[in-house]
Amino acid sequence: MHLTAGRRVAAALLVLPFAAALAGCGADGHAATPPPHITPSATAPGTPASSGTTAPAAMPASVPVRVAIPAAGVDTAPLLRLGLNDDGTIEVPSVPQADRIGWYENGVTPGETGPAVLVGHFDTVNGPAVMRNVGKIRPGDTIDVAREDGTRAVFAVTALEQVGKDAFPTDKVYGRTDRPELRLITCGGEITDGHRPDNIIVYADLLG
Repeated sequence: MHLTAGRRVAAALLVLPFAAALAGCGADGHAATPPPHITPSATAPGTPASSGTTAPAAMPASVPVRVAIPAAGVDTAPLLRLGLNDDGTIEVPSVPQADRIGWYENGVTPGETGPAVLVGHFDTVNGPAVMRNVGKIRPGDTIDVAREDGTRAVFAVTALEQVGKDAFPTDKVYGRTDRPELRLITCGGEITDGHRPDNIIVYADLLG
């Protein structure tokens, strides 16, 4: 994968991105997982999932411990805590941990105001991974995040986007928002030279 990562800053400041290169999506020497089919989104990122409603109140900080995405058959715990590598790239789950999702801990926790970021592999050299069914996710589907304090932050998907890794939408993914939002990032596209050339980004808003 290739992403851009942001450091956590004071709440009043924009999250500043760092260029990043995420490795691990690919099938070198193994049967390739068919690339996901992404249906064009019905709504734009940052648009409330239900029109005519006000944004829900933000939740206090609490580390995410489990993620369930019924539409994609995902129910995984515990979450990995991802930071930045020495070169400023974002950490990703290792190949042996490809069945788990990681939370970028330099950003907000899911449910806080701002864009919480989760990362999971579509596949690795060992075959299909936790986000292998990302192509089944549609706007309106839910992402349920259990938190360390016993609460749950439930998000509704507003949009999906597939972009080339050399055109990653840094500001849209990591930029400051005025409501609690979630981004879930994985890989996509046909394998080229052993790696997938695209990122798939799932955008979601907190439900009230």
